[in-house]
Amino acid sequence: MNVSVFDIIGIVGTSMIALVYLLQQLGKMAGDSLPYLYMNLGGALLLLVSLCATFNLASFIMEIFWITASLIGLYKAYRKNV
Repeated sequence: MNVSVFDIIGIVGTSMIALVYLLQQLGKMAGDSLPYLYMNLGGALLLLVSLCATFNLASFIMEIFWITASLIGLYKAYRKNV
C-alpha cells in the first residue's frame, strides 16, 4: 500500500471533522463554538487539498458546501460578538 502526502492530508482532515462531530454529539463541544467551526473549516480545507491528487466531483461539492457552512457559522459568531 502506497500512502501519499495527499492521503495523509485527507486522513487528518477527515479525522478533524469526525472528532468535532463526535464531541458535539457527546455534548462536549457546542456546534456554534469557534473551535467547532474552525475544526470543521480546517478539516474541509484539508480534504479539498487531498482532492488535488485524486479528484472526485461529489467529494469536491461536499467540501465546498462544508467550507461555506463553516464560513457562514463563523460570520454569524463574529457578528454576534461585534
